[in-house]
Amino acid sequence: MSVKRLDLIRYMEKNGFYLLREGANHSVYYNGTKVIPVKRHKQLDRITANKICKQAGLDPIF
Repeated sequence: MSVKRLDLIRYMEKNGFYLLREGANHSVYYNGTKVIPVKRHKQLDRITANKICKQAGLDPIF
């Protein structure tokens, strides 16, 4: 099962993250203390999306 990248980004932005910069292969999000890279693919694996949530200190909801 896969997760849309936009759903993950909306969840992160709702919890205080904002786009810091665009890298070559990743978008980098920041909330004042943590820097989280998000792959720039339309679909992410559910496990990958949940790991990104854990890195960000958010509840894994996918």
